[in-house]
This record gives sequence, structure tokens and C-alpha cells, in this order.
Amino acid sequence: MSSFDDRKKSLEKKFANDQELQFKIKGCRNKYFGKWAAEKLEKKDQEIENYISDVIKADLKEPGDMDIITKVQNDFRISKLDISEDEIKSKLDEFLEIAKADFQ
Repeated sequence: MSSFDDRKKSLEKKFANDQELQFKIKGCRNKYFGKWAAEKLEKKDQEIENYISDVIKADLKEPGDMDIITKVQNDFRISKLDISEDEIKSKLDEFLEIAKADFQ
């Protein structure tokens, strides 16, 4: 019975570690994405850091990525930037791959 308990604990620990890694990767992705969007919006210095923080906070509102996509899309629309939702999603995917590589 103890080997079963050991295996169960091991799997639980692996799951927790995997979840923590995914959280870190997503946070890193959001930083890259926020910086890209801030540059498109021509933010400068501290505005860039503030915008990155706003993007990260926006991603915590709902499960999935639509909250972060909607936030950036609305900011682009307000600034009269013609960047499609598909391009925004593509950038998000690109930054996810970069973030994954950062943690390997």
C-alpha cells in the first residue's frame, strides 16, 4: 500500500509542478505580449511598464485568452491602429512559443 501512496504523492507533486510552470510561462508570454502592444501604441518608458502590468491584470479576469485579446484590441481601436484580431492572436501564440523556450 505504501508504494501506491508514494506513487500518488509523486503524481500530485508532478501535477503541481506542471501547473506552476504553465503559470510562469503564461506570465512570461503576457509580458512579451504587453511590451509588443505598448510599442505599437507608442508608449514610452514608465508607460510601457504600466501597460505591461495592465495587460497582465487583464488576463486574470476570465479563463482563456479572450480577456487579454479584447483589452489590447480595444486599446488599438482607440488609438486608431488597424491591427486585426487574427494578428493579435498570432502574436500571442508567437510569444507563447518564445516563453516556452525561455523555460527549457
